[in-house]
Amino acid sequence: MKHFIDFHTDVTIDELDALINTAIDLKAKTKASVPHPILSGKSLGMIFSKSSTRTRVSFEVGMYQLGGQALFLSSDDIQLGRGESIEDTAKVLTRMLDCIMIRTFSHQDIVDLARYGDIPIINGLSDDQHPTQALADLITIKEHKGSLKGLKLAYVGDGNNVANSLLQACAKAGMHISVATPSTHACPQFYVDQALADAKITGSEILITEDPVAAIQALHLQAVGGVLPDGAVRQEREVLEDHADLLAADPPQGCRVEAADVGAVDDDGPCGRVEQAVDGADQR
Repeated sequence: MKHFIDFHTDVTIDELDALINTAIDLKAKTKASVPHPILSGKSLGMIFSKSSTRTRVSFEVGMYQLGGQALFLSSDDIQLGRGESIEDTAKVLTRMLDCIMIRTFSHQDIVDLARYGDIPIINGLSDDQHPTQALADLITIKEHKGSLKGLKLAYVGDGNNVANSLLQACAKAGMHISVATPSTHACPQFYVDQALADAKITGSEILITEDPVAAIQALHLQAVGGVLPDGAVRQEREVLEDHADLLAADPPQGCRVEAADVGAVDDDGPCGRVEQAVDGADQR
């Protein structure tokens, strides 16, 4: 595994399992105040075309805990998109850094950065994908449930970058996933097809529907999202209106889906809610 741009292209089944287990182990060491400077002397460049509190803090703190150094690069700090091409930027930065995390708009920019550079590229978010978030979700789920294979996650919301990454992640992990989106905001068929291809190998079952009630049948986990792929945030009221049937119905097994960020599990039964995996430093 050289890059982490999306689950389908960059991560094998065994690599995903190793990523999750390693993150859980590092998280335990951090909580126990056990030093683990496994990236001593390494530098991470963090390119932010889109700002984010959690992404910046988690990566910067994560590199510090691992013994490395993180360098914050905003749009004002580098010439990317202002006269310098992706190719030139990749060639310059890869001669000075050991790894790059980029959080930006265009997914193709991340793909091109990996194409022209010689160091690992991590997708911190694009309009198409949010793999680090989905990985953090799987880590949290495994911590609470003990395993991933055979669990069912239901996603209700827009077919955005988080939905695309959860589709890929669940398919790769052998989890079942149901995705309910409004017809006007469905997941791109391209990413659905990729997830289906991986599902054939892992035994994951995938349901794509416009009916949120159908999506949450016999679920173990639940997720609600409301961010459009172009980065425009839909008002919570609009999301709830889109899924009025779900809110009016009595969810099975006492589940209640609320307007929240994606990522929900519970210790008290087959479905419910706990907080999303926001401590992304544990999955670096």
